[in-house]
Amino acid sequence: MGFVGIIVVFVMVFGGFIIAGGHMSVILKAAPIEMMIIAGAALGAYIIANPMKIIKAGFKLSIKAMTAKGPGKQEYIELLQMMFQLFQAFRKEGPQGIEKHIEEPEKSDIFKAYPSFMHNHHAVDFLCDTMKITLSAEMSPYDVDDLLDADIKAIHAEEHMASHAVQTVADGFPGLGIVAAVLGIVKTMAHLTEGVEVIGGLVAGALVGTMLGVFCAYGLIAPTASKMNADIEAEGRYLQCIKAAMIALQRGAPPIVCVEYARRSIMPEERPTFSEVDKATKEIKKAA
Repeated sequence: MGFVGIIVVFVMVFGGFIIAGGHMSVILKAAPIEMMIIAGAALGAYIIANPMKIIKAGFKLSIKAMTAKGPGKQEYIELLQMMFQLFQAFRKEGPQGIEKHIEEPEKSDIFKAYPSFMHNHHAVDFLCDTMKITLSAEMSPYDVDDLLDADIKAIHAEEHMASHAVQTVADGFPGLGIVAAVLGIVKTMAHLTEGVEVIGGLVAGALVGTMLGVFCAYGLIAPTASKMNADIEAEGRYLQCIKAAMIALQRGAPPIVCVEYARRSIMPEERPTFSEVDKATKEIKKAA
């Protein structure tokens, strides 16, 4: 939906300008140089302010914000099915029965049946690493709870830093637009003897810099940073779902109860119903 939003922003802003009698030729003529000044300064400041890993993460997450959506009901149903099947294997076969799955998840028949889970590398490591430590060491459910909270926080710490860096760029764009406008006025001062028409065109071009700074900040970059944060939160909720099931498993709950704990942790608009999960788990039992 990100690109749809961008189209709406451009159509509404510049469409309104044209309907009001404005001429796009003025903006199109001035925009390349003004954007070179504004975007170039913003990029330089972004590079100065952030280490390379945050710079790369910012670009990566910005593109993802425009193209990706968070996990929906179907992705959560697949996750619950996968955990039910894995926990059933653990209950029937013991640690040896699931060791091959958690040690090499890319070769696991259980995991490969659920591509939406396998494509989420954070979630795969989150689940498999947790099962490895709980099977190899004596841990209470409270210890597992603390461990998973720390892991979720660490997983998203760098991503939050990247979204903050992009938001900082958005905050700086209006100021850089003023810089571009002031430079345009400085340029205009050298043409005061050339008549009103020339001066008017130069001033209009300078004001385009202010407009682009504010437009890009509040119409494009800041919304992208907000979408990045929303994506991070959505992925965090996916991990919280796994966490709920893992803690229930550590308490000794049967697989169907573990899955119910996980289901109840999902937000209402994304949460599958009890009947949907019951149907999905019965399909696994029949297949087994």
